[in-house]
Amino acid sequence: METIKNIFEKYAFGVCQYIGDKLGISAGTIRTHFIYISFITMGSPLIIYMFVAFWINIKKYIRRNSILWE
Repeated sequence: METIKNIFEKYAFGVCQYIGDKLGISAGTIRTHFIYISFITMGSPLIIYMFVAFWINIKKYIRRNSILWE
């Protein structure tokens, strides 16, 4: 079961893990709350999730390229 979790976290966007690391909260707790909120609001947090995933990837890209230019 841990290998499935590791594979999913490696290839997924990692938004919940990123938020959990920044706030000091378990990523599993954030995922659970995200799922509950998504059901209650009929999926509208997915837009926020995709925006944050985009932002994290852009931030990684900028950092990677700034290191290459130095």
